[in-house]
Amino acid sequence: MSSLGHSLAATEPSAVVAGTTAVPRQPRAAAWYSRLVTGIFVGDLVAIGASLGIASLVRFGTATQWHAASAAAYGVAAAVVAVLWALSLWAVKSRAKRIVGEGLTEYQRVTNATLLAFGCVAIFCYVGQIDFARGYVAVAMPLGWVLLLANRLFWRRSLMTLRRNGRCFTGAMVVGSALDVDRVVAQLRANFGAGYKPVAVSLTEPLEDAPAEVVERLQDMPRVEYDAVVPATRDSRTKALMVAGDLPHGREQIRQLGWQLENSKAELILVSRLTDVAGPRIHLRPVVGLPMVHVQLPQYSGFAHSVKRIFDVAATSVGLLMLTPLLAVIAMAIRLGDGGPVLFRQERVGVGGSTFTMFKFRSMIVDAERKRAELAPRSDGNGVLFKMKDDPRVTRVGRVLRRFSLDELPQLWNVLRGDMSLVGPRPPLPSEVEAYAGHETRRLLSKPGLTGLWQVSGRSDLDWEQSIRLDLYYVENWSFTGDLLLILRTVLQIFKHDGAY
Repeated sequence: MSSLGHSLAATEPSAVVAGTTAVPRQPRAAAWYSRLVTGIFVGDLVAIGASLGIASLVRFGTATQWHAASAAAYGVAAAVVAVLWALSLWAVKSRAKRIVGEGLTEYQRVTNATLLAFGCVAIFCYVGQIDFARGYVAVAMPLGWVLLLANRLFWRRSLMTLRRNGRCFTGAMVVGSALDVDRVVAQLRANFGAGYKPVAVSLTEPLEDAPAEVVERLQDMPRVEYDAVVPATRDSRTKALMVAGDLPHGREQIRQLGWQLENSKAELILVSRLTDVAGPRIHLRPVVGLPMVHVQLPQYSGFAHSVKRIFDVAATSVGLLMLTPLLAVIAMAIRLGDGGPVLFRQERVGVGGSTFTMFKFRSMIVDAERKRAELAPRSDGNGVLFKMKDDPRVTRVGRVLRRFSLDELPQLWNVLRGDMSLVGPRPPLPSEVEAYAGHETRRLLSKPGLTGLWQVSGRSDLDWEQSIRLDLYYVENWSFTGDLLLILRTVLQIFKHDGAY
């Protein structure tokens, strides 16, 4: 990992162009990206090879246990599947620079590549009437998918560690009005996973005319006169020129920037004012003289949601059967702990504002609700929810349950009944819904979930605005593959314990 980020934080002496202040000179090439891609590629090959090898052992046993002819045939078949799988990962651009290290798109492309590879295998076997062992595919496909995602997660965490230390960034110059530039700079600094580091700004208006807080945040950044933006970008070897919002002369000015940047190694990025809209919902339709951006409106019913419900029922049924012994042990531990009831029942608000009874394993003393009022001043919550990191009402068994989110398992029954979904917004209390103002009610357009973006992004450590924003983002940008990846992230989150108290 150290070689990945070696020398990437260092910069050469600043470049100065007429009409500008000093702009830090950037490295000639992003060596970190080629090293990262090489590491991901090797890890993908190892994951594919391991899954196919383990599938052979599980399905057929060792080479001495089956005929040499069959072993050779499946060896060739495994090689073909491996090549097809690797090509699928390349075809869907799963290692593209713009998606590695941030968001769900990388994981979705790995999922799509896996489905594509085995879909091609299924079609080929059907057309060619080839008898291919279903048990082999049933092991290799899910195991390989999990190993591929684990490989991407490993490299993502490595990349995030380096970025926290100021390495592996692409330098960016931000152009626009002071307010728009301030917004983009703040977002880039707060979300370093995006991979861009603002190194200079160019304002289309005097900074002194901006609000005082904006002036304070931008005054220490290198500033470039607009007419010198392109020369400064070339001379400083800045790899990205970001246009924040609108420019004074509209699209003609943006087109001129694009022409001037031709044959340079810098990319031109238009930062849209569309917020919290996922990429798959945005479609560019090029029309001569009138490029149109189509934003697909979210749907809250239809075929995709029927598939979601079918998956909820199937996965929950299997989960309840497999977890029955664990559920019984937890119930016994709670009962023997203080002799109180095993389950805690609470009214929550579901889709469309309907209410339902949500079930949890009881993790607090029996009269916990009566003691809440006297503990209210000590709340560590987000101002709306009551939370305490060291809540004295939590029992000894309850602390273990909360640490690993085991107290949530009875909600599988809510999912089976249709009150909730496996993935969705956090189920709110009626008192929370009463405090909603305007757009916050949109959280109720989808069924609440056992897990979701809130649960894997910090949970109780998030403030109220962050919680609402994550829930609204999920509601408006839901996808089935996104749900699968959130379930996987939830499993990983259980062992991190972030915000679990």
